[in-house]
Amino acid sequence: MEKVLEVKDLAVSFKTFFGEVEAVRKISFDVGKKETVAIVGESGCGKSVTANSIMKLLPMPPAFYKGGEILFNGEDIIKKTEKEMQEIRGNQISMVFQDPMTSLNPTMKIGKQIVEGIIKHQGLSKEEARKKAIEMLELVSVPQPEKRINQYPHEFSGGMRQRVMIALAMVSNPKLLIADEPTTALDVTVQAQILDLMKKLQEKLDMSIIIITHDLGVVADMSDKVIVMYAGQIVEQGLADEIFKNPKHPYTQKLLASVPRLDMDRKESIHYIEGTPPDLYIPPKGCPFYDRCDFAMKVCKDNMPDAENHSKSHYSRCWLNHPYAKAANEGSEK
Repeated sequence: MEKVLEVKDLAVSFKTFFGEVEAVRKISFDVGKKETVAIVGESGCGKSVTANSIMKLLPMPPAFYKGGEILFNGEDIIKKTEKEMQEIRGNQISMVFQDPMTSLNPTMKIGKQIVEGIIKHQGLSKEEARKKAIEMLELVSVPQPEKRINQYPHEFSGGMRQRVMIALAMVSNPKLLIADEPTTALDVTVQAQILDLMKKLQEKLDMSIIIITHDLGVVADMSDKVIVMYAGQIVEQGLADEIFKNPKHPYTQKLLASVPRLDMDRKESIHYIEGTPPDLYIPPKGCPFYDRCDFAMKVCKDNMPDAENHSKSHYSRCWLNHPYAKAANEGSEK
């Protein structure tokens, strides 16, 4: 599969008065053409920092790239100047942010905001840009686009504002769309509509998608590949079927167990993960999930395991999956 994006050993930190915060710690993954990759994990695990690193939108300082590469079409984004990035952002890589109300200008009509983006990225006349804006609103299923183009953001519902944000991101037919928590604060029905819309646009425009979320249930039938992040690291990665049917890392297993199910008994309580992620001012030497893991061993506290491959596309970083641990378990069963 042709690779649109390759992230290699990316490390991103923030300088603070208290010291260095290692927000992203040597992660590697790639995104293929027309592929949907989901990055999941709790808040504070480095998902949004990863997304903003790809767009080069982090405030520098205090943020800085500590190492690694972000290759888009074979070129390292980290080495690009701000002027070069302005040509890439919106044209080739677009982003849909978590809260459309803070991303849209509340004092400007929706149409004007879309028209400005079209003129900037495509160089069309004002009249041509307006026609294109109406077409984009129609494409994302906003009813009566000729009328609604003259309305302000507060006149739209949360789901409709998110559709407008997707229309803004789509104006230049990007090769890669990054959606950072695109369904947060939306009800379940609207969530499904937004995800369905993104799938339809992907098929129509042949683009790749990175979707950032804390909810594995959101990406169950949408993603081709799932990346599970914890404490700035990738603890498990694999095809969606592999992650959902055969999760290997205890953190992934707990994330899946915390998703409410339709077949749950009324008396059955929803599972949750006790504790909080570790402080990344002083990252743990060993597995960062040690303090919250039901299977923690002494070796976990002091040593971070290497990645263990379960298939060509599936790996995890857990001592339970180490060959020695497997051999010990097999021996104890006999």
